[in-house]
Amino acid sequence: MAWFARGCRVVVALLWLVTLGVAGPAAARSMLAFDPARQPVMLRDSGEAWLDEGGRMSIEDVANDARIRWHPTNDMNIYRLDKGEALWVRFTVPPTPNTERWYLEIPYPGVDRVSLFVQNAAGEWGVRTAGDNVPISTWPLPHRHPIMPVAVSPQTPRVHYVRVQNGTIFGAPMQFVSDNYIMRTEQGISLALGIYFGLVVLAVMLSVAGAVTLKDHIYSLYAVSAVLMALTQATITGLAGLHVWGEWPWWNNMAPQVLPLFAIASLQLFLAELVSLRERSRLLYRLLVTAGLVSLPLSIYLMITPDVMERLRLIVIYFLAETIAGLGVVVWSALRGDRYAPWLLVGSAPVAIGALFPLARAAGLIPIGFWTTHGMQVAIAAELPILLLVMVLRSQHRREHVRRIQGLDRIDPSTGLINAAVFHERLVRLIARSQRLKFRSAMLLVDLSNIDQIKRQFDSESARELTLRVAGRLLSVAREIDTVARLSEHRFGVLLEGPLHADEVAEAGPRIVARCLMPFKGHPLEWSAHVRVAQALIPMDGTDPAQLLGRLEMLLASAPADSRRAVFMLSKAGGLASMAAPA
Repeated sequence: MAWFARGCRVVVALLWLVTLGVAGPAAARSMLAFDPARQPVMLRDSGEAWLDEGGRMSIEDVANDARIRWHPTNDMNIYRLDKGEALWVRFTVPPTPNTERWYLEIPYPGVDRVSLFVQNAAGEWGVRTAGDNVPISTWPLPHRHPIMPVAVSPQTPRVHYVRVQNGTIFGAPMQFVSDNYIMRTEQGISLALGIYFGLVVLAVMLSVAGAVTLKDHIYSLYAVSAVLMALTQATITGLAGLHVWGEWPWWNNMAPQVLPLFAIASLQLFLAELVSLRERSRLLYRLLVTAGLVSLPLSIYLMITPDVMERLRLIVIYFLAETIAGLGVVVWSALRGDRYAPWLLVGSAPVAIGALFPLARAAGLIPIGFWTTHGMQVAIAAELPILLLVMVLRSQHRREHVRRIQGLDRIDPSTGLINAAVFHERLVRLIARSQRLKFRSAMLLVDLSNIDQIKRQFDSESARELTLRVAGRLLSVAREIDTVARLSEHRFGVLLEGPLHADEVAEAGPRIVARCLMPFKGHPLEWSAHVRVAQALIPMDGTDPAQLLGRLEMLLASAPADSRRAVFMLSKAGGLASMAAPA
C-alpha cells in the first residue's frame, strides 16, 4: 500500500507538471513590437479590453479606475454595442525608433466612432476621432476606414486607449502600420477597386447604348441595377464616405443599410424580366415586383427607427428573402426550358456566395475581414460579363424573331427564298437597270415537273423535301448578285443580273437542269429532281414585267408532258425555241 501511495503521488505530480507545461504557454501573452519588416502588426492579445455597459465613462475615469476588470484582446472577438455600450481597448506601444510614423488601423469602414487617447508630456489626454458619425474633414487621416497616428518614443513606452462606439456589433481587428506600408497596400487596393468600378462604368455605358439603339428596356433595368450595386459597394468599402458624402454623417451612417435594399430589389426585377417571368406567370411576376417595391417603405422605416439591431434583422431577412426569391425564379424558369436561365444561374452563383459574407458579418457570426468587405466586388466582377453576354444573346434572338415575323410577307417560310411579290419588284428594277445601262440580263422560270411521280413512288413528305432540296440547288448555282425566288408550290424564279455574254445566257438553263439532276446524298437515284426551265432575255424579249412572266408561263404550259426537252427560250418575236437537255 505504501508503494501504491507513492505511485499515486508521482502520477499526480507528473499531471500537475504537464498541466503547467500546457497552460503556461497558452496563458502567456504576446508583447506588442513594431517591426517594419512584419506588417501589419496585429494587436491580437497584446492589449486589454473592457466593455463599458453604460457608455458614459470618460478617459480619466477609465485610466484611473483600478477596479475595472480588463481581459486580453482577441482579433476574433465580437462585441455587441447595440444598447449604448462602449468598447475600451488599452495597449502599450513599446519604445520604437521614430524614423517613420506608425498608425492604428481599424479596417472597418462602417464603424460609427473610434477615439484614440494618449497622454502628452503635461499629463493631458489628447484625442483623435474617426468614423461614420464624424465628418471626414475632421479625421486625423481621411481614409476609407479609421487610420489614426499613434505616439511612439525611442526611450519610453506609451499607453494608448481606444474607445469604440458602433450601435450594433463590433468585430474588426486592430492593427498597426507604417507610412510606407499604407502607401504600398493602398496602391494595390486602389488598382483592384479601379478595375471593379471601371467594369461597372463600362457595363452601364453599354447598357445605356443598348437601351437607346435596340429600344430594349432590359438594358435600362440592368444599368439601374449596376449603378445601385456599385453605390452599395462604394458605401461598404468606404469610398463613398471618403469622396462623395463624407461631410454628411447621418447619411454616411445610413447608406450601408438602405442602399443594399434597393440594389437587391432592382437586381431581382432585372432577372425576372430577363427570363420573361411576366409572360410565364403573371402571379409570380406581381409577387416579385411587390417584394421589390417593399424596399421603399422598408428603407423609410429603417431611417426613422432608433433600434439599430432591429434594422439589421430586417435587412438580413429582406436580403435573404429577395435573394432566395430571385434565384428561385431563375431555377423555376430553367426547369421550364428558358434558354437564358442556366447562364443566369452561373452568373448569380458568385453573387449569392459573396453575399453570405457581409450578411454573416451583419448578423455577428464572423468578424470583419477581406471577404466581408471585398467579397461582393469579386463576385459582381465575375457576374457582369456573364449578364452582358446573356443580354446580347437575348437581343440577338429577339431581333431575329422580329425580323422573321416582319419578313413573312416577303419571304417564303419553308425555303427562306423571297416570294412572288418581292420577285416582281426586283424584276421591275432589273428591267429598268438593263434599259438604262444597255446590257443583257435574263429571267428564268423553273418548274419541278416530276413531283407527282415522287409522291407516287415515295410519299408526300419526300415530295416536300425534294422541293426544299431544289431551292438549295438553285441557290448554289446562282451568284451573289442574282435573285432566286419561290413563286408557287413547285415553281421557282431566277433573275440573272447583267451584263451577260451570249454564252452565259445559253449555259444558264442547262446548268440548272444538270445541277438539279445530280443525286442527293442518302437517297436513291430515282429520288431526283426533273425540272423544266423557261428563259427570257431582258430587255430584248420585252420590258413589261407582267407580260414577260405571262409569256414564260405559257411557254412552260404549252410544252408536251412527255417532251424530252427541258430548257425553253423565248425569242424576240414571241416564238418558241428549244434546246435539248438530258432526260
